[in-house]
Amino acid sequence: MKKLYIIRHGETEYNKLGMVQGSGIDAPLNETGELQAEAFYQAYHHIPFQKIYTSNLGRTQQTVQKFINQGIPYEALADMREISWGSQEGVAFTPESSTEYQRICESWTQGDLTAKIQNGENPLEVAERQKRAMDYILSQPNENPVLICIHGRAIRIMMCWMLNYPLSRMDHFEHTNTGLYLVNWTGSQFSIELFNETSHLEP
Repeated sequence: MKKLYIIRHGETEYNKLGMVQGSGIDAPLNETGELQAEAFYQAYHHIPFQKIYTSNLGRTQQTVQKFINQGIPYEALADMREISWGSQEGVAFTPESSTEYQRICESWTQGDLTAKIQNGENPLEVAERQKRAMDYILSQPNENPVLICIHGRAIRIMMCWMLNYPLSRMDHFEHTNTGLYLVNWTGSQFSIELFNETSHLEP
């Protein structure tokens, strides 16, 4: 069995202001995000991680930097980046500006997984590259347990295909900044041991 500790990155100003980030915006953690990253480190630094994987966006590496500083081997995988929201990236969630974003998300919920925002990606495309990245991670010998830091929508998509849920149900999988999904890989299937675990963020 291989244990995969999969977390979302810490908060950025885009998260705080309710703005779409996606893969096209490489925003750093804000002060709250740094505190969340520290809280996660304090709660889980005793886990003997053998390898760390992140996306190629800085907010994921920054979230797990203290683990990397311990000397744990680290690798950034472009295939683990957040979904591209295309023309909606950097746009605030308002009734006027988020109509297209909401329309596409509703299309996915209704089963049209080919829908995408202009210049963006759809969930099928994200799942395809995630599977490629996960095949690579699972093929590496002597890497157990593994810490993986990625993104909110990416986690929703990943949990669906790992558990054989339709991608149209991705919104059933909640995510929080530095929330943890602990996933077990048996060699033939995935199972979730912890679901968006956030007790490390409690006062």
